Amino acid sequence: MEVDSNHGPMSNTPKLYGLVLGGGRSTRMGSDKRLLNYHGSEQQACMYNLLEQVCEASYLSIRQDQVSSNEGRFNVIIDKNRYQGPFNGIMSAHAAYPKVAWLVLACDLPFMDKESLKTLIAKRNLLKGATAMATKKTDIPEPLVTIWEPKGLEKAKEFLEVSKNSGPTEFLRNSEIDKVYPSTDDVLFNANSREDFDQAKTRLKALQDG
Repeated sequence: MEVDSNHGPMSNTPKLYGLVLGGGRSTRMGSDKRLLNYHGSEQQACMYNLLEQVCEASYLSIRQDQVSSNEGRFNVIIDKNRYQGPFNGIMSAHAAYPKVAWLVLACDLPFMDKESLKTLIAKRNLLKGATAMATKKTDIPEPLVTIWEPKGLEKAKEFLEVSKNSGPTEFLRNSEIDKVYPSTDDVLFNANSREDFDQAKTRLKALQDG
């Protein structure tokens, strides 16, 4: 069996699928965050297209009431509503394809780029339950920029049986995971409010103007 000393047995590597989490209520933003436009198209499409470039297959996670003809462009997994918060979409994807690993991305990451995802994948640790990005400033794992291994999601399922109101950040902080740090913390900037959206648009324009 071929072995990578850092990443584990290569012949047993689960396939890596991508998942854009778009099922949140976007209450702080006041409008559906997945439909916001930072780069000339809906943010859900931008995140989905990034994942398509680095994963074997990609999916959009949404609620049943979000389904429309517009989603025909994407592979879609409908939230099963068994859990609260981001775990709802993550565990719905795991239920649909329990043997694959999931590279999970939030839909509200205006500075996410392909190179950061390639770095995360290159540093994927198959010996751990997850490989998560974290900012250098906080060192807190970001569950919505994480590769979740099948065994890690099975442990998450057990965790949720006794901690139903807990979120994925708490789970990762108490699990055996690896952390990967992006070249700049801006990559993990979450735009959760209209103020965040305006700030991100201003910064993106400044970057484009050079």
